[in-house]
Amino acid sequence: MSQNTMSVILLVVALSCTIGLILVGVFLYKLRNSSKQQGRITRFVAPSQDERPKASARDTVKKSGVELDQFRAWINGALSSLSSEKLEMKLSSAYWAISDTEYILIRIGVAVVGFILGWAILGNILAGLFLIIIAIMVPPILLDRAIAKRQHKFHDQLLDVLVLINGAIQAGYSLIQALDVAVSEIPAPASEEFGRILHEMRLGISLERALINLAERMESDDLQIVVTAIIINAQVGGNLSTVLDAAIATIRDRMHLFSEIRSLTSYSRYVGNFLSLMPFITGLAIFLISPDYFDTVSTSFITQIMLVFAVMGVVIGNIWIRKIVKIKV
Repeated sequence: MSQNTMSVILLVVALSCTIGLILVGVFLYKLRNSSKQQGRITRFVAPSQDERPKASARDTVKKSGVELDQFRAWINGALSSLSSEKLEMKLSSAYWAISDTEYILIRIGVAVVGFILGWAILGNILAGLFLIIIAIMVPPILLDRAIAKRQHKFHDQLLDVLVLINGAIQAGYSLIQALDVAVSEIPAPASEEFGRILHEMRLGISLERALINLAERMESDDLQIVVTAIIINAQVGGNLSTVLDAAIATIRDRMHLFSEIRSLTSYSRYVGNFLSLMPFITGLAIFLISPDYFDTVSTSFITQIMLVFAVMGVVIGNIWIRKIVKIKV
């Protein structure tokens, strides 16, 4: 089997494992939402005599959903030693409808499947180990990307949410009522996050603690300013509308300053990316013109060491430039 064929097969298997992980997560999320909705419908809506067969079908769906929830609760309880607060916070920030224990089990299951597929298809243990490494690395990357994407969307909505809450308070609403208005008027993810605040308060958690939990999930400096202002106002007293006006003005100034800094550092970021890509573009052009030019890479140990150091230098240089132009506002 040629090297290119083996690379293609490894790539296909890796993509299949990734897609399978995504499908499992979507299935658990939809099944959980379906069981919750079915439970509310069955609880508050009484079926008529003509709908007895449909009602029995719904009871069957509800029963299966309850059994699944019980099985998940048993799994989480039996493997509670694998749980960690940091992972729970990350899953909560990504708004994934799975527990940290289920996330770990999914990673282990995907890794085992990847090893079996790599060993069975290619007949090589090293291929299976390679797929295990990919299967272990992909879920954290997907989780971090989901968190970053959700936090970015929330940050873009934050100013509109604050303006809406401030307007509701000026109209005579309390803070809780204003949050309820924001949940009903603002799309996700802001509505989901502020809905969590209301849900936590119904469970007995104080407003201050619920706001701190929101700030920890979203990791936004602007949101931290708002949370701190609301907590101080709740403890000291005063006009909350005035406090929110000052917070909104501060956030607007920060956004304006951040946009200006992004504009001023755009040239440096462009130069950094260009200098990082230039060696690879040059190497590709030389390879297309003279393919024999890189023959010494496969035969000379010194050339291999120089190539590794060159790639490391390019990566370190790119990271260094990014750190220089990244100005914290």
